[in-house]
Amino acid sequence: MKKLPLILIGIISATSSFAQVNQAASKAFIERIIPGRSGTFIVESIPKENGKDVFELDGNQNKIILRGDNGLSIASALNYYLKNYCFCDIGWNGTNLHLPAKLPLVKYKVHKNTPYQYRYYLNYCTFNYSMSWWDWDRWQKEIDWMALNGVNMPLAITGEEAIWQDVYKNMSFTNKDLDEFFSGPAYFSWFWMGNIDAWGGPLPQHWMDTHRALQKKILERERSFGMTPVLSSFTGHVPPSFKDKFPNAKVKKTNWGAGFPDVYILDPDDPMFETIGKKYIGAQTAEFGTDHLYSADTFNENVPPTNDSTYLDGMSKKVFRSMAAADPKAVWVMQGWMFHYNNAFWQPQQIKALLNAVPDDHMIVLDLYSEEHPVWNHTEAYYGKPWIWCMLQNFGGNISLFGRMWHVAADPAIALHDPEAKRLSGIGVTPEGIEQNPALFELMLGNVWRDTPIDAEAWVKDYAHRRYGKVNRNADKAWHILLNTVYSSGLTEGGPESIIVARPTLKRSIDRVLTHLDYDPKKLVAAWELLINAADSLKQSDGYQYDLVDVTRQVLANYASPLQQKIASAYQDKDKAHFNQYSAEFLQLMDDMDALLSTRKDFLLGKWISDARANGISEQEKNLYEFNARDIITLWGDKESELREYSNRQWAGLIKGFYKPRWELFFNQMNKAMDAGTDFDAANFDNQVKDWEWKWVNTHDNAYPDFVKGDAVEVSKKLFSKYYQIIQKSF
Repeated sequence: MKKLPLILIGIISATSSFAQVNQAASKAFIERIIPGRSGTFIVESIPKENGKDVFELDGNQNKIILRGDNGLSIASALNYYLKNYCFCDIGWNGTNLHLPAKLPLVKYKVHKNTPYQYRYYLNYCTFNYSMSWWDWDRWQKEIDWMALNGVNMPLAITGEEAIWQDVYKNMSFTNKDLDEFFSGPAYFSWFWMGNIDAWGGPLPQHWMDTHRALQKKILERERSFGMTPVLSSFTGHVPPSFKDKFPNAKVKKTNWGAGFPDVYILDPDDPMFETIGKKYIGAQTAEFGTDHLYSADTFNENVPPTNDSTYLDGMSKKVFRSMAAADPKAVWVMQGWMFHYNNAFWQPQQIKALLNAVPDDHMIVLDLYSEEHPVWNHTEAYYGKPWIWCMLQNFGGNISLFGRMWHVAADPAIALHDPEAKRLSGIGVTPEGIEQNPALFELMLGNVWRDTPIDAEAWVKDYAHRRYGKVNRNADKAWHILLNTVYSSGLTEGGPESIIVARPTLKRSIDRVLTHLDYDPKKLVAAWELLINAADSLKQSDGYQYDLVDVTRQVLANYASPLQQKIASAYQDKDKAHFNQYSAEFLQLMDDMDALLSTRKDFLLGKWISDARANGISEQEKNLYEFNARDIITLWGDKESELREYSNRQWAGLIKGFYKPRWELFFNQMNKAMDAGTDFDAANFDNQVKDWEWKWVNTHDNAYPDFVKGDAVEVSKKLFSKYYQIIQKSF
């Protein structure tokens, strides 16, 4: 069939069912991605195929033609071109965009359509473990990254607290009432999900005003690509003073645990539930517009008061009705996390009652943890609801090298063609934290435009070529090892952590810091050596520098465990000389890791803190945000917090400034005990270290730089020379 001229397509579109791509927005996007090169590209519109997105790549004389049914498809076409014709790569942790002076022409048309109606992105927790302090520039980069990778259904909950302020003030709640309700900005995810109140607050008005404005920018840009953002809804969480203002309301206490106080939940049976839900969505729509998708998780990590099916059915109907009362087109987007997390409670009868209460086309379920613990395959694919296959991967924003690449490469396509999957309608990535393990996320999103499994071995080889800008045999061999070690992980909640981030102990691991490795650490050392050997060829590559530092970090982090066990043995043997030798080596290891991580912006505590402080307009606000930033990644709560270390990070500044002083205190106390011939006083140490930690969390000393120091490749080489032989003998 002859291709219609662009002008005729425009005329036809006035009477056809497909919308024109916004030329100006697409050209602006191309210019953001590859500045100065947008003039080489022509943007054209084509209709969806079977109601789903499609793109084409074509050539016309000296121009490259990007066709799509919306801006997102145009972006995906550009990404395909950059990857496959220019061998470039755009990612969180290192980008290769070294384009030739003359861009390669497209000689044969490429046509791609997606089998997935929905490509979901984000998790409530991501908004805090990674995104707490983002400004518009950082959000713009992320939205562009979403578009390049075909994401069309992002969770969009920035600024939600401003809408709740409007709603509750209209219900006569005071600023004091709301100060006891709104959390600090690093804890919004758990406030939004109804787990905690007020911790890290009180929330400044300036934050609410600026993030209301930021959300408008985020939504405008996401919608300009053709994305359909998922907004929030009411799940019953109300201010503590609600019970006093409305004494006849059915308000119950619930407790998430982890040492936090009770929160208050309005029972869906109460007539006010639907009223408040309608008010909220009405106010949100007036401020932000709507795409009719609403997130609601009624029992996030909390167990319902009864397993009675009638209650669960009625509760579900009322939650949905509170959405539909304001928006008859409302679709409830539910995380399936609780069905895994509280699986003892959520048996088939209870899950059916909850899901079947809502019409099938008005609910979408996120199978949040499909790569490890899928729920769809033992719930008859959510009993007929549309559902989305998701990769969770990360917990707490921890940065361990970790993932299940073989499963991510194959399982979505296998499920897509499985008759038992029924209404599988999309794929998604739902990590608690991002900006880590970039290869795994890129592999997962490689499924968007295909319906067959990806060859993981071939993929990592192509990835190394794109990421580093050239083919290198040592890098290829290293990635083969990475694929079959750190990226062939077992069924664990996130990657193994290093003992250095644990509150000091002689044990091999403690509660939130589990150190067991699912792979042979010597094999990772071999990958390290191969990457070091590739340094002279690849050292100009940003992606290579990140990967070299990350692998070096992981090797050293792993080595900390056998070294710590040497310390433990020396102490138990009352061998003071070896105790002092090994403890000094342990502290030096932390200094070396800190120096290594200082060479990359990706691993700087100082940047996390400075980004937090940048949100404040007064010293009081800046200090509040710094407290939030320090607390979430260390204690998570107060000095007795049960969640300490949950969001631990191996970052420059955090290792030398927080983890190392704890170990120094520990070793000093043990030394004193050995000198005195007495037992180590663990209780006394525990009290001292808790006081020290709490003081650190509340400090504002500008001690941590937000700029890189040192050469990533040279520091990695020095550490290789220092540690390679030692580590080889340790495993």
